[in-house]
Amino acid sequence: MPRVKRGTGRRDYRKKTLRLAKGYFLTKSKLNRAAQEAVEKALRYGYVGRRLKKRNFRSLWIVRINAACRTADISYSKFVSGLKRAGIDLNRKVLADLAVNDASGFLTLVEKAKAAHKAQVQ
Repeated sequence: MPRVKRGTGRRDYRKKTLRLAKGYFLTKSKLNRAAQEAVEKALRYGYVGRRLKKRNFRSLWIVRINAACRTADISYSKFVSGLKRAGIDLNRKVLADLAVNDASGFLTLVEKAKAAHKAQVQ
């Protein structure tokens, strides 16, 4: 079997892993095998976390919109349904921002949603 000379590949691989593991506890920042396992796990957590972040923000926006809707005597579901029927196409991020920062603008949307919802019910 021929001899394999690794060249700089092995060193580069290890340096990259140890650079990513900088600051980890004990051998996880010193030894290649332990560092590699720790880095792989951290990258998995990061991947999952980026998706959870999206889920959490959507949930927060819905809570804020619902709270603003309840003060205007309409439920969240009726509000969203009314907006769709009125042809107002705003995402939850924008609606939540309006609910927090522009109460009068949000109330105009609520009135339009209520009117569209009542027209659909009758």
